[in-house]
Parts: sequence; C-alpha cells; structure tokens
Amino acid sequence: MIKAVIIEDEKTALDNLIHHIQLTSEPVTVIATLETVEESVAWFLANPAPDLIFMDIHLKDGISFSIFDRVKISSPIIFITAFDNFMVKAFEQTSIEYLLKPINKQELAKAIAKYRTLKTHFLNNHENLLRFLSEKDTSRKSRIVVKKGIEFQSILLDEVAYFYTEQKISFLVTRDGKKFLVDKNLKELEEELDPKKFYRANRKFIINIDFVKSYRSYDKIKILVELTVPLSEEIIVSQESAIDFRKWITAL
Repeated sequence: MIKAVIIEDEKTALDNLIHHIQLTSEPVTVIATLETVEESVAWFLANPAPDLIFMDIHLKDGISFSIFDRVKISSPIIFITAFDNFMVKAFEQTSIEYLLKPINKQELAKAIAKYRTLKTHFLNNHENLLRFLSEKDTSRKSRIVVKKGIEFQSILLDEVAYFYTEQKISFLVTRDGKKFLVDKNLKELEEELDPKKFYRANRKFIINIDFVKSYRSYDKIKILVELTVPLSEEIIVSQESAIDFRKWITAL
C-alpha cells in the first residue's frame, strides 16, 4: 500500500485528484490532505514521511517550494499544477513527475507506476529510494530538464554520454543513443556540470568520463577520444588542452 499526502488548496482540484487516484489500479491510500504552506510544514514536522506526495505549487499562503526551506522532505513528489514554468525548479527537489492540470487519468497512473518502478529498482527498499532522491550535491545538479516535442523530460546526468552543439543549438545524447534538445549553450552547461565527471573536449563537445572507451595520440600533438556510444564525427582534443585532458581522465 502506498501512503500518500496531497497538498492542494482548491477543493474541486482536490476532489478530482482523489477521484482519479481511485480510478487507477494503484494501491494508494491518502493519509492527509493539506491546503497551505503553514499547514504542510506543521504536518511534516509532526508526522513520519509518507511514501509519496502529490503537490500543487500555488497555495493559499504562498508557493509550495517555500515548504522545503522550512522542513526537510525526502519523499518522492508528483507535482500537479496549472503552470509549466516551474518545471526546472520542481526537479531540483525530490520530484519524479510534473503533471499539468487538468489531470489526465492515464498520465497520473503512469506517474504513480513510475514511483513503483523506482522503488522496485532499489530492491524494494524505500529508504534507499529516498536516499537516492534526496542526496544531491549542493553545488551540482544531478538532473537536467530537456525538451522533446511539446513535452519536457527530466534526465539523470549519469545517463548523459555527451553534450554537443550544432548550428548554435545544444543537444545531449544518452547512453542508449537518444538525442534531446537542451535550452543552454555549452559554456552554461560547462559551468553547471561536475568538472570531475564532464570535460569540455573542444568547442563542440562536452563528454562524460564514464563513457570514454579509449583515447590515443592524434596527429602527434592532439588526442582522439572514442566513446562507448556511436558518434557521427571524431572528438579531437587540441594540443593546448591535451595535458589538461590527461590529468582529468587519470584523476582519482
């Protein structure tokens, strides 16, 4: 049984969400419904963490993100809101999904199933799942939000093999070869990414150390890098950056 808390200040929206949860085949029990930031903070301070949280963003007394400033929340969160401009901020928390109102029953069912999949992936150990969601480097993000068609997706940076730019547009490629549009240039990405894990190989590529298959001297003074995923062109590290690259790739 999944014990859930709903944070929603609109009665109609709350009733609609509960109705849609009941229509799914997921074993969800709503143990509390909260309407405000103040009420939510008080509840989380006084009660054990639920398995799952459904959270609206605009509440009667403010933005729900302010809850995180006052109490630690490690439970997985499904954000449900009428606004799409908070997606990036939502995924900086322990969010596993971001749904837009009006609620679609199929999308809600998929979001809850996603929670179960994550929990199963962590060997049915809920504590491990919470640790995975809550342990974040305070200076480096663990996810990146990308756009595919009209949808936004959150991708773990551990799954990103490399970033590249083409005609002033940035993309990322995942371990399984999927390509996504990124709304930042490589310079901005370089500043945000963990330098121990990601390296700016040249003007066109940022590569993930976990996907470097091999490297060798090229044209005597440069370095040719081969990744474990296919590329349409070679990644060449310049003479000026060759020493820096070798330090990066061999660092413990």
